[in-house]
Amino acid sequence: MEALFAFLGDYTIQNVLIGAALLGLSSGALGAFAVLRQQSLLGDALSHATLPGVALGFMAAGTRHLGSIMLGALLTGAAAALLVVLLTQRSRLKTDAALGIALSTFFALGVVLLTRIQQSGNASQGGLDSFLFGQAAAILRSDLWVMAALALAALGLLTVLWKEFKLATFDPTFARSLGLPVMLLETALTVMIALAIVIGLQMVGVVLMAAMVVAPAAAARQWSTRLEGMVLLSAAIGATGGVAGAVLSATGRNLATGPLIVLTITAIVLFSLLAAPERGLLWAAVQRRRAGAMLHDRRVLATLLRLSDEHADRAYGAEQGMLKVLHGLGTVASLHGLERRGQVRRVEHMPEEGIHWALTESGREAAEQTLAELEAGES
Repeated sequence: MEALFAFLGDYTIQNVLIGAALLGLSSGALGAFAVLRQQSLLGDALSHATLPGVALGFMAAGTRHLGSIMLGALLTGAAAALLVVLLTQRSRLKTDAALGIALSTFFALGVVLLTRIQQSGNASQGGLDSFLFGQAAAILRSDLWVMAALALAALGLLTVLWKEFKLATFDPTFARSLGLPVMLLETALTVMIALAIVIGLQMVGVVLMAAMVVAPAAAARQWSTRLEGMVLLSAAIGATGGVAGAVLSATGRNLATGPLIVLTITAIVLFSLLAAPERGLLWAAVQRRRAGAMLHDRRVLATLLRLSDEHADRAYGAEQGMLKVLHGLGTVASLHGLERRGQVRRVEHMPEEGIHWALTESGREAAEQTLAELEAGES
């Protein structure tokens, strides 16, 4: 217990944990709208578009002042967002093409500006390239206030315009008919996503920040069918993954925080894809297996009914070996399952001729229904 208190009492670890939670909350909540609007690449484009803003903020301040750097990143991220909106609304380009143009152009500009800074001889430039992959340990308490203010602004605007954003996301045509400024709302959402990306630049970095926008929302989408639940769950997953990744980084040796946060959230995504009810891969596999077993059972019942009718004997017993030849593997398991449900029963027969099965009244009704459905389908 003392070790835990000592761990949580460390100044640097406190800063990293709080920063990771703020990052996960904001990027998770806003990322849900990017995923639902089928703009998963938006986070990638905007995160790369903040790089020239990082360089411009440094050049304006002359030092690594986080406020200046974040402001510059927000401006270039917002500019890239507006460029994407304009290209998709005012030209024939599709969203993916517009995102590709914004990503490559702004990132190239950022690399050029970083190269210029490196050649300027400014002694304060050291570590500026850490914004590419993040440097969580360098976060100060004053940086957290800036991150908290940005997160509060983004989440506050999301709360105030919740109904408008929801309607513009799911039914923009109806929103326009009500007189809502859909393009302005879409632009605001895009700029807010850029704001969430700016929050995570120092923690995760330009390159990996896209995962913080998409991954929590992708995981939440597997568990929730309502927007409210998805946004809340996405924010929770983002915060949980951020804190867990930060703890793993702090307890390990020379392990980068940003990549570990992304890997932790990716693990949550993989678990969600596998285990989520109704949408998970395991659930789908179980449902397919059940459907196949049910179809096999119905075919066995139909065969028993046909044999019974051909022999004009409602209690006719069909040999198990013959049924296995007709229906293959799984026939014995089907027969035992049908027996437990009271649809077939074993009948006495000569021992050397093997086990025989006959329909019960319940089984006959189910078999007649199956044959009726098959005949209706054929007609």
